[in-house]
Amino acid sequence: MGLLQGATEFLPVSSSGHLVLVPWLLGWPNPGLAFDSVLHLGTLLAVLAYMRAEIVVVIAGWWRSVRRRTLDSPEERLGWLIVVSAIPGAILGFFLEDYFEALFASPRSAALLLLVTGALLVASERLGRRDRCLHQAGLRDAVWIGLAQALAIAPGISRSGATIAGGLLRGLRREDAARFSFLIVIPIIAGAAGLQLAKLVNTGINASQSTNLLVGFVAAFVVGYAAIGFLLGYLRTRTLRPFALYCWGFGVLSLAITYIR
Repeated sequence: MGLLQGATEFLPVSSSGHLVLVPWLLGWPNPGLAFDSVLHLGTLLAVLAYMRAEIVVVIAGWWRSVRRRTLDSPEERLGWLIVVSAIPGAILGFFLEDYFEALFASPRSAALLLLVTGALLVASERLGRRDRCLHQAGLRDAVWIGLAQALAIAPGISRSGATIAGGLLRGLRREDAARFSFLIVIPIIAGAAGLQLAKLVNTGINASQSTNLLVGFVAAFVVGYAAIGFLLGYLRTRTLRPFALYCWGFGVLSLAITYIR
């Protein structure tokens, strides 16, 4: 599960869809809230470690913008764009939490939405101009990509896939769209993991699971770190189409099994 979370959180193939479908296909029991929280913390640490230099620049620019009340530099603007991009997901998650939780109990819904992810990836490759860098992104780009991220609360809609596709449709280059996708996921993962950990304060953590939690955390961190580096290098010269084909293949296979079982 740690390997699965680390790889699929950042590759455009839907981590939530895989975390619904793979345990269901293999007959694994629900690992519980503690395990899910720890896996998300592993991927959060992975993106913080890999993007650390850019994160420091963005935070410094954002703080400078707050102190001076200016938006003169790309770094100052980027900090606020990350904030704006998180708003749609926070609103949608707050008002439709029960609806999305119900989707996590439906393997068929996750399989169908994987097909949607594949369609988004292909459409963005066909329609995107890919002639703008990240420093040219503006408020409309942040809102558009934030809306794409909000839709990815549903299992099967890849968060990285939807946000990278949203960036391409706004004219960003592939690698720049991916970098923005990885930056804006930080408050999302931190918020989700924080809420889960807050719930654990009431339920407590079983000490006997500590080894499993540690192994899952390390696996999610290591594989997540490698997945970020792989995707950024891959997108410099290649398209998203192979990931679309994977989503379609896995989605069709899982959908067929839901009708057989």
